[in-house]
Amino acid sequence: MRRCCGHHPGMTRTYPKVSTLPPARKTYTPLAAAIDLEAVFSLLEGRWKLLILFHLFGGQVQRFSELEKHIDGISQKMLAQQLRQLEADGIVERTDHFELPPRVDYRMTEWGQALCPALDGVLQWMEAREGA
Repeated sequence: MRRCCGHHPGMTRTYPKVSTLPPARKTYTPLAAAIDLEAVFSLLEGRWKLLILFHLFGGQVQRFSELEKHIDGISQKMLAQQLRQLEADGIVERTDHFELPPRVDYRMTEWGQALCPALDGVLQWMEAREGA
């Protein structure tokens, strides 16, 4: 199974490996953890957001038209809406080159790219269930 960041046997990692993480500053109660995870899931909520992110992980820079071509079934309106939400949430960065014809690029922010290993962990968790 291909993981979001291309990290599985036979493939090279497409995100920089984090050697050490800063110490956790927050101590979670069950309620605080549930509330914060619900907030995280709401950032990724939507039929197309994860698929858009998978096309941008690993430093990929994609034009709007490229994303539209790669994501079967998405309308221009929906793609624009999902990209605006991801940009507003700080996950995706939009660069307008102010050219004619218009050229706009999308890429992951550093914070957005840091999501990749977490999603790989979720995929590994799911693979463990499938292997049981």
